[in-house]
Amino acid sequence: MASLGPTSGIGRPPAGAAGSALTIGVAVTVPEPFGSAIQDARAGHGDPQARAIPTHVTLLPPTEVAAERLPEVRAHLAAVAAARRPFRMLLHGSDTFRPVSPVVFIRVEEGSQECRELEAAIRSGPLARELAFPYHPHVTVAHNLPDLVLDQALADARSFHAAFTVPGFTLSRFGADEVWRPWHGYAFSGH
Repeated sequence: MASLGPTSGIGRPPAGAAGSALTIGVAVTVPEPFGSAIQDARAGHGDPQARAIPTHVTLLPPTEVAAERLPEVRAHLAAVAAARRPFRMLLHGSDTFRPVSPVVFIRVEEGSQECRELEAAIRSGPLARELAFPYHPHVTVAHNLPDLVLDQALADARSFHAAFTVPGFTLSRFGADEVWRPWHGYAFSGH
């Protein structure tokens, strides 16, 4: 299994985690220069989470996992990645989940079916859980901000366009400082 991105602490629970729970998430990381451009836009709209969450397409939302289950979770994610091949992703245009949720996002125009298949495979076995909303691949550009700011974010992101190959996905963990950090990358190796 090849690694993608930072690998600090891979293979073992974080210090002091024995018997405790961790909050993890799994996502497709939006590569540079697109990731920083979206993060800068998010910060420009005053979104306080802009720098705490790397730019991504969620495959598994924040999920609490017992530290002792991490080997099982990692094996599950490795098996999911091993069965998949890289795919093309096209991010283009903007949309919103309002009025259901105060979120403005960039649309996944190509690669959404692959994300749906990945999400279903990842959210099974040791990571089986219910979702608060039906899964919809997207990249958040503004969240929980006043309506006028969300309207501006929607207009600003309307012309966004990025195309890239998705080589795998990333397991991240939520820190005590409320920042999401990549923890381990899983490269697709299916044929």
